[in-house]
Amino acid sequence: MGAQLRVYKRRIRSVTATKKITKAMEMISAARIGKAQRAVAASTPYADELTRAVTAVATRSTAKHPLTSENPNATRAAVLLITADRGLAGGYSSNAIKASLALAERLRSEGKDVVTYAVGRKGVSYYGFRDLAVAESWTGFSDKPTYGDAKLVSAALIEAFTAETGGVDEVHVISTKFESMLTQTAVDARLLPLKLDEVKVSEESSAKEFFPLYDFEPSAEGVLDALLPRYVESRIYNALLQSAASEHAARRRAMKSATDNAGELIKSLTRLANSARQAEITQEISEIVGGANALADASRGSE
Repeated sequence: MGAQLRVYKRRIRSVTATKKITKAMEMISAARIGKAQRAVAASTPYADELTRAVTAVATRSTAKHPLTSENPNATRAAVLLITADRGLAGGYSSNAIKASLALAERLRSEGKDVVTYAVGRKGVSYYGFRDLAVAESWTGFSDKPTYGDAKLVSAALIEAFTAETGGVDEVHVISTKFESMLTQTAVDARLLPLKLDEVKVSEESSAKEFFPLYDFEPSAEGVLDALLPRYVESRIYNALLQSAASEHAARRRAMKSATDNAGELIKSLTRLANSARQAEITQEISEIVGGANALADASRGSE
């Protein structure tokens, strides 16, 4: 076997092994997407209704609460960035990081200092490699978050928001919204302070739609103290689930593309190997024929 043919065969074996790995990762991500989508579907109604209830309590009472009071002279803002723990997910993490950098630039243009919090090793590595400060980070659960993980993250953000000194005046979240198997979009949303106009009843809505009225026991402040932390936790949990579903979808699409590209490369290398083998066979035949002719000429000359 010639040297060129050996090179082609070695590359075919290498690409075939890679194709098996990417195919396996594609199938794993495809199996996990369904579970992640169901988790998103289960958490979204709860988060939406809790937001509606908190907004109703805040707007239908005169109570002042730290999580609903907007500071007109805000000077510091926290940005929570949600990325993946692992790579091979296409542009999933890089798109979220780009969105966080754009948001940070906008906040700085408004005269606010930015404090970064990060979920996922990709975001933590990005800021660490560039020696950019990260106030707090969490890793190890980006593809399968739990409500307990959301409570850990939300507790740190609420503590920073309610701190008397050295705290923040706003909290923003950068996550990836799962829209479809082919479309996942990095979005930013202000989590705190709560926007009191977030839920409104349209004037054009039907007469059957009424904004709920509440009696507060023991007080509106007590109700807000109980509901607002749950609101923050539910919103962060939903953002983590949306990002997890987007991560699986992005990885599945990236691995499918890699598998298809590996298949095409194997076909191309196989054609080149066949051509090299055919060239070797042709050369060997030519050498045999040439040797036979040389022997025949030598025999005739000796006669």
